[in-house]
Amino acid sequence: MAPNLIDRLQDDVARFENKSGSVPDLTFVEAIIGLPTDMFYNTGISTYIWIVSNRKPEHRKGKLQLIDASSFWQKMRKSLGSKRKELSPDQIDEITRLFGECKEVTKDGVPISRIFKNEAFGYNTITVERPERDAAGKVVLASKGKLKGKPQPDSNLRDTENVPLSESIETYFKREVLPHVPDAWIDHEKTKVGYEIPFNRHFYVFKPPRELAVIDAELKIVTDKILTMIGELSH
Repeated sequence: MAPNLIDRLQDDVARFENKSGSVPDLTFVEAIIGLPTDMFYNTGISTYIWIVSNRKPEHRKGKLQLIDASSFWQKMRKSLGSKRKELSPDQIDEITRLFGECKEVTKDGVPISRIFKNEAFGYNTITVERPERDAAGKVVLASKGKLKGKPQPDSNLRDTENVPLSESIETYFKREVLPHVPDAWIDHEKTKVGYEIPFNRHFYVFKPPRELAVIDAELKIVTDKILTMIGELSH
């Protein structure tokens, strides 16, 4: 894993958080490959391969490749705990080829390889402060420290917002926050950079539901079969 990055994977979403004081990014990550479920002993959850390099080729710099290999598997002859699937040599070759070509690829109308700019996954987490007020509703001013003479932040009203790296923090703040809480301000010293990669979302393809008439016709066939079976039992 790239230095100074703290990462976790939860519900198919990878998140990087700035917990070390430095700015995390995807500079060293070339690709993330999503594998099928049931690939490893004692865990049936989805697993991912992270390809990391400090010598990214020029055509990969500033980009991240996502490969959905969840459909690349064959059933094992004998299960080992939760491990019921494996990759065939041909499937391994196909994944390797997808990585090597580093381009957008679809299979049967479904994307299996996608390329994104790193910034597409990045955001600034800003801390939104609001002033403490006394019983009369007046803003309380800090009496000491670096905030002396300025509004005292109310920790109970403190909130955070994730602002895409592609957008100006001030523009976002004016549009999304100030209209609702005009007395708010940003504590820029607490701003952190993070990345979130909702892997499955980038491969989702909407499938429209079947026509209601088709579903009704299928239900009628099943119902007729059940009625016929009941009729036969009664004779």
